[in-house]
Amino acid sequence: MKTVIAEKPSVAREIAALLGATEKKEGYMEGNGYYVTWAFGHLVGLAMPEDYGLKGFDKAVLPILPDPYQLTVRKIKKDKEYIPDALALKQLKVIEKLFNSCNEIIVATDAGREGELIFRYIYSYLECQKPFERLWISSLTEKAIKDGFANLKPGRDFDGLYYAAQGRSCADWLVGINATQALSISAANGIYSLGRVQTPTLGLICRRYLDHNAFQVEKYYQIQLIHQKEFVEFKSLSRTKWNDRKLADDTLGSIKRNGNSATVISVESKTVNELAPLLFDLTGLQKEANKRLNLSANETLKIAQDLYEKKYITYPRTGSKYIPEDVWSTIPELVRSLQDRETCKEAVGKMKWGRFNKRIVNDLRVTDHHGLLITGKIPSALNARENAVYDMIAFRLLEALSHACIKEVTDVVLQASHYEFTLKGSKVTEPGWRGIKGSFVADDAEPEQELPELRKGDELKIMESKILEKKTNPPKLYTEGSLLAAMENAGKDIENADERKAIQQIGIGTPATRASIIETLFSRNYVQRDKKSLIPTEKGLQVYSLVSDKKIADVAMTAEWEMVLQKIENNEADAGAFRRDIETYAKTITQELLQIEVAKPEQPKLVCPKCQNKELLIRDKVVKCPEEICGWIQFRNVCGVTLGMNDIELLVTAGKTRLIKGMKSKSGKTFDAFIVMGEGGKTEFEFEKKKKK
Repeated sequence: MKTVIAEKPSVAREIAALLGATEKKEGYMEGNGYYVTWAFGHLVGLAMPEDYGLKGFDKAVLPILPDPYQLTVRKIKKDKEYIPDALALKQLKVIEKLFNSCNEIIVATDAGREGELIFRYIYSYLECQKPFERLWISSLTEKAIKDGFANLKPGRDFDGLYYAAQGRSCADWLVGINATQALSISAANGIYSLGRVQTPTLGLICRRYLDHNAFQVEKYYQIQLIHQKEFVEFKSLSRTKWNDRKLADDTLGSIKRNGNSATVISVESKTVNELAPLLFDLTGLQKEANKRLNLSANETLKIAQDLYEKKYITYPRTGSKYIPEDVWSTIPELVRSLQDRETCKEAVGKMKWGRFNKRIVNDLRVTDHHGLLITGKIPSALNARENAVYDMIAFRLLEALSHACIKEVTDVVLQASHYEFTLKGSKVTEPGWRGIKGSFVADDAEPEQELPELRKGDELKIMESKILEKKTNPPKLYTEGSLLAAMENAGKDIENADERKAIQQIGIGTPATRASIIETLFSRNYVQRDKKSLIPTEKGLQVYSLVSDKKIADVAMTAEWEMVLQKIENNEADAGAFRRDIETYAKTITQELLQIEVAKPEQPKLVCPKCQNKELLIRDKVVKCPEEICGWIQFRNVCGVTLGMNDIELLVTAGKTRLIKGMKSKSGKTFDAFIVMGEGGKTEFEFEKKKKK
């Protein structure tokens, strides 16, 4: 008998059906010489300090450097303690029984770093010695699974992948546990969570927020002229920017007095080729879905994972935008299948058959998995968001296979009363990939004007003129999409050119983990959403102020570790050396953080609104009465928005907060409301009265 272990029950059922293992058992399927079982994600993980007999936060035992690391069954929180998850324990017993009963194991967890770690930790925890092979596939279609089982790979071929996953796991433990305990001990005011990737990411958000707020907005003025030639109307803009409105007015008056016309002094035309975009990798899909659909990185990942498990797309947790040569032959059939999808039919009709662009083919740029593709199985009965994400992937494939969009771009300089004015024109000569959707400019770009034929020396009458009042713009606050881009390109601001070049393709986190890192910042009450923007909370800014100049916040170092992990995965670096480096680093940051002196914030003294007797305890996540019999409590996170101290004080003393904006209902709708204190200390929403027109 052979035991197949998948990452999830849904994937196990697909595999079992193809293998003929149709007899349902408790926690597995059986038949045709196979047991097919499953994990529920990470059933086993690294043990926590209390498993080593270290309870509470004790300065004397820091840094904690396990040797060896212990593994433990997944735990869940019950009351104030963590206990083994009963579901995980039950499934582990099933897996142990099947491992003991079989001759060989086939690993069918997701084909990536985390999927490998899920299996290896279970295998190690159960002290199993049975030989194992690896099913390595990029989609869950029947053909892919059958081909995968026909070409099983030796399990030990993936030792590098496991060592990289284990190295990442241990590094996150060492940094997260030691840094969190050290800073929390220094602060002596609750728990301050820090992490190897989490903290540099928080640093990105805080720095941008502070730069945005500190930016001094300045007004300036430009003159816009409107011309007409050959019945074509077009605009030009002054090169000069005036800080003084009067100077701009005087210039405009001078232009009007001097004939109210402009002379063409130069015309430069050039052909611009806009290359077709490559396929989506996961981060690219998340950025686009955030921009177009306002989906969070985590929501996009979940939708993509569901589409994968329903066999509509290939494996989503990919860091590549390319496909290998052997996949190219399947592409025409994938495109043909989209003719049966109503939303894609018109776009497929624009494809130039026999002339597909092969730019996406590059064996050297394919990592564990190739770029995101559809599978040829056309979706049915998807919800609106799933349909939208699927279409993004499908249209990107069609765009990637199309040729460059060719434009004739013309730059013109005019002169009016000794002042220069510029205008740019663009004419599409070959739509190429932009013709797939019919959009010929970038989303954030001004529409490009078409110009009549202009020659040097032409006199253009000014039909209309006006002064435009403009403002300098602060750095934009991060959205999830732009934050993902910043994490992906975290090395670009590094001053040392060699270091910058080494990690420019690495960034911090991986495509598979960046979404969970952002979600962690939300769950820690470090970051909140303001419409699409990400802004730090009071606590997030406080943590950043404490660690901004410490090694824990160093983006460059975190990115360099990602590079080392990638080398370990490719058997080009030593996992043991990496662990020793991380241990040295953990010692350094622990000492740094233990030496921090944290100023205790002044908290208002508020009396419980229910019992009117005890002074309220103010914490990061709750404000509550210390009297158990009273039990009054107010959670500070209300419908996705964290209440600041001003709002808490207003609620308790005046019975009503200011208008809280951007809260989200259970159905996902955004709303604004006051939070008011009702009878017996119960809080409720009060909605703003609409003003009569």
